[in-house]
Amino acid sequence: MLLLGVNIDHVATLREARYRGMPEGEPDPVEAALLAEAAGAHGITAHLREDRRHLQDRDVYRLREAIGTRLNFEMAVVPEIIAIALQVRPDIVCLVPEKRTEVTTEGGLDVVGGAVGIRETTSRMRDAGIEVSLFIDPDPAQIEAAARTGAGFIELHTGAYAAAFDSKRERNVELERLVAAAKQAHGLGLKVNAGHGLNLKNLPLLHVVPHLVELNIGHHLMSRAIAVGLPTAIREMLGAMAGYPG
Repeated sequence: MLLLGVNIDHVATLREARYRGMPEGEPDPVEAALLAEAAGAHGITAHLREDRRHLQDRDVYRLREAIGTRLNFEMAVVPEIIAIALQVRPDIVCLVPEKRTEVTTEGGLDVVGGAVGIRETTSRMRDAGIEVSLFIDPDPAQIEAAARTGAGFIELHTGAYAAAFDSKRERNVELERLVAAAKQAHGLGLKVNAGHGLNLKNLPLLHVVPHLVELNIGHHLMSRAIAVGLPTAIREMLGAMAGYPG
């Protein structure tokens, strides 16, 4: 069964638009996480950025205490966030790149260029009993490098596929890259997640990508929730994921 991890970052984005710098406000990302779980989500994804543009430290600690499913903590490879991860002890961390100027994560982690720091961080997390995933583009060199870090998972960045979806030729090229990447990763002993830009329109074709364990989806679910409510949005997505052949 293909699992759904719900990213609740943009609940905090909306809250921070009004309540930035204040100790509380609405909407509450923890409340959204609990709604997601009740609707059938298999896990909650949360990205504590260095600039704290959406989630705040208190949100991550509250999530760890409140949720009953799997907490996936997205993080940059920087000392401050590493220390928080080791205190929070999520079920899994997903190492991602960060740029202060980007609106959302624009590309995959450079595992080839940052191998030393990634290996060190992976070792520290695994010593603490925390699984590690690397958010990477479907690039053979990055996947090969990921297999040497000690991480158990990769998360394939599906943003290029999502951006190309309306062009049949371009989306097929991106689908082929994802298929090849998943096969390569599986052959190297890595488990495979995927995410970024996925929605009800483009998700069904992703079923051709083998070996997927979990999809992490946030923005579409939160935007769809404005129209139909978060539980309904999540149930719609779970319906679209049903029947994945693996």
